[in-house]
Amino acid sequence: DVQLQASGGGLVQPGGSLRLSCAAAGLTFDEYVISWFRQAPGKEREGVSCITSKGDRTYYADSVKDRFTVSGDNASKMAYLQMDKLKPEDTAVYYCYAKSYDSRSPSYWGQGTQVTVSS
Repeated sequence: DVQLQASGGGLVQPGGSLRLSCAAAGLTFDEYVISWFRQAPGKEREGVSCITSKGDRTYYADSVKDRFTVSGDNASKMAYLQMDKLKPEDTAVYYCYAKSYDSRSPSYWGQGTQVTVSS
């Protein structure tokens, strides 16, 4: 079975940092684009960042650009989201998502990890 597990969330003060991890099992990691999404209470899920398996392309939403850094490690089947200069509006449940380069293959969501930015 394919499993994606996000972890690393928690409570942090504004201006602080957190590092989220996404552990993948049961899939060929380098055949997927790994994305991070978040969903705040009462809001729709939104894309935050993504990275290709080669790490040669990354994407960041404008709201997190220059504060968040996405990375991945194919060997360990891990993806990371380093979040710096956190703001209260970053408070949300964060999810990792694996989308195959092959459109015929299924995509996978991990369970979320709560990030709360508050003083």
